[in-house]
Amino acid sequence: MDRYYWGVDLGGTKIECAVIERSTDKCIVRERIATESDQGYAHILNQIKLLIDRCAEQLEQRPLAIGFGTPGTLDPRHGVMKNCNSTALNGKPLDKDLSQLLDAQVVLANDANCFALAEAHFGAAKRVKPNAEVVFGIIMGTGVGSGVVVNGKCLYGCHGIAGEWGHNVIDPDGAPCYCGQSGCLETVISGKGLERFYFEQSGVELSLPEIVERAAGNDLHAQATLARMSHYFGIAAAQIINVLDPDVIVIGGGVGNIDVLYQQAQQAILPHLFNGELNTQIVKPDLGDSAGVFGAAALVK
Repeated sequence: MDRYYWGVDLGGTKIECAVIERSTDKCIVRERIATESDQGYAHILNQIKLLIDRCAEQLEQRPLAIGFGTPGTLDPRHGVMKNCNSTALNGKPLDKDLSQLLDAQVVLANDANCFALAEAHFGAAKRVKPNAEVVFGIIMGTGVGSGVVVNGKCLYGCHGIAGEWGHNVIDPDGAPCYCGQSGCLETVISGKGLERFYFEQSGVELSLPEIVERAAGNDLHAQATLARMSHYFGIAAAQIINVLDPDVIVIGGGVGNIDVLYQQAQQAILPHLFNGELNTQIVKPDLGDSAGVFGAAALVK
């Protein structure tokens, strides 16, 4: 077995690699390089190889397996990438091409899965419940994404879309979503969704931090925006708990920084829960920007 496990966070602007010592879970090498995705798919692959070569030179050892966090999903049926905002990756057999280029086993997962995996293995979920069977990780920022970790492993599903919590309709009369539906959870409780609702109520454009600040004062529109957020989060979280019954829910992203979300979680979830009490722990993440690359490494842990 390799002494180390390797992870790469493949982003639109940067590619980051972390090498973690297997015996201690200590990160011993961490490097990054520009993606330069505008130069095309082949160039992205070459940048990844350059980064791996640099890290391997420091360790005087090449990886046997590498986990990659990607800005999209590998379609399990067709074997190509889909739904990538780095569009040069779409339609490409990224795992096969990387495996051949790097002469290593390659495992891919999207950024939300890597976030959930990182917090399960190294972060908040491990801290509050080290033996958690099921961890549900949520990224609530500009959009809403999520990942499911069961017994330390990512759940991918038949179509590779396990954890697409943000694209379930929560408000049938809500705003249109880029996915083709209207009133998706992403359009309602994402940062952009909250800002849009505040504007619709007040006629004033504010950023999410400004809305949160005003809600602490006497701005009724801001208070209504956060109350609506808690209400819909409670319904949607209860659905996840009823189906998966996770031990821990970790909430990252800008919306995940809003304290009222945690303060009101119990009363927002319980009316919709098929249980008389709520024991799932709902917590903020521990790892911040490190989650992507650490989660990628955990894919091959």
